[in-house]
Amino acid sequence: MNLKNIPQIKHTESGNFFLLAGPCAIEGEEMAMRIAEKLVSVTDKLEIPFVFKGSFKKANRSRVDSFTGIGDEKALKILQKVSKEFGVPTVTDIHTNEDAVMAAEYVDILQIPAFLVRQTDLVVAAANTGKTVNLKKGQFMSPESMKHAVQKVLDSHNENVMVTDRGTMFGYQDMIVDFRGIPTMQQYASTVLDVTHSLQQPNQTTGVTGGRPDMIETIAKAGIAVGVDGIFIETHFDPANAKSDGANMLHLDYFEGLMTKLVAIRKTVNQF
Repeated sequence: MNLKNIPQIKHTESGNFFLLAGPCAIEGEEMAMRIAEKLVSVTDKLEIPFVFKGSFKKANRSRVDSFTGIGDEKALKILQKVSKEFGVPTVTDIHTNEDAVMAAEYVDILQIPAFLVRQTDLVVAAANTGKTVNLKKGQFMSPESMKHAVQKVLDSHNENVMVTDRGTMFGYQDMIVDFRGIPTMQQYASTVLDVTHSLQQPNQTTGVTGGRPDMIETIAKAGIAVGVDGIFIETHFDPANAKSDGANMLHLDYFEGLMTKLVAIRKTVNQF
């Protein structure tokens, strides 16, 4: 994938990793704009190529009473406003073929959730929009198996594809990151490490996912040291009251400090 093919992306000559970051879900316009403003300010200062992330709806929920969204078109229009207001590209998840067509009108990158990455029709529908496609590795899949998902996009005459590792299930209620998978997947496509989802702790008892936000810096540093192409981080100014995945999100107050450290590590790695 050529990063320059993503509309409005900046700082592509900086030598930095690229970043997909934002809230788990779009909860409203004010919160999205507040988070975007902070992320754009920091990434411009540090010259990090940045894509604003936000789910326009959350279809993969454990419980029927979990928050799923504020309305598809309403949330997509907020993502579009973020893009226009701050001059940055945007990415959102899709769950159906119809979502692909609809979301492509508003965002620059279509993301295939990990649970759905083997759904051929969905992957092909995303690829056929011509948008960049981000394929999240299933928690149940090996790094080697992601070459087939990538090939589906390429066979749809779309070379704008990336792969994102979001951890591998370790037992029933924990996840691990196998850093050996990053160079493996880099053979197939540009590879991103989803730091915050890799720290989820699925809870089958209550249906509310937990997490280890205290380990975000550790996993992120390791990913940069290994040489990952991009980093994916969900962040919020009030994770405790976020409507989705708050337990493993990075508090917005810590964002600049973490990015500063990661940029310094990347500069060191680039010397070798």
